Amino acid sequence: MEITYTENQITEVADKLIETLPSKIVCFNGEMGAGKTTLIKAIVKQLGGVDEANSPTFGIVNEYNDAENQVLAYHFDFYRLNDENEAYDFGIEDYFNSDAWIFMEWAEKIESLIPDDAIMVAIQVIDRTTRKLNLP
Repeated sequence: MEITYTENQITEVADKLIETLPSKIVCFNGEMGAGKTTLIKAIVKQLGGVDEANSPTFGIVNEYNDAENQVLAYHFDFYRLNDENEAYDFGIEDYFNSDAWIFMEWAEKIESLIPDDAIMVAIQVIDRTTRKLNLP
């Protein structure tokens, strides 16, 4: 599937992804500034997240809850990881085994740890305001 969109269409794109993704484990690939975090923010909001989604660059993982204070999603940013062992150290397997949505930026840094059912979403910058998503 391929979707071209602008930022003012991001809510519709988030809804489309939620309804069509066959897995709750999603890797977002794209260059710096491609809009990975922006798209994840929209998805979390559309899923009913009560927390404002932010990039977890410095903390590596953010947790988002729904209105009943249940864990809705985990958002990882592996940009600052030096190697896969760091992911093991904070218990990445436990997150993968939860029932929550898992959103990962820079997942290529932990490539051998990514579950087989993870979905790869590639975000390509078309111009300053337009992006293209490619997913299986």
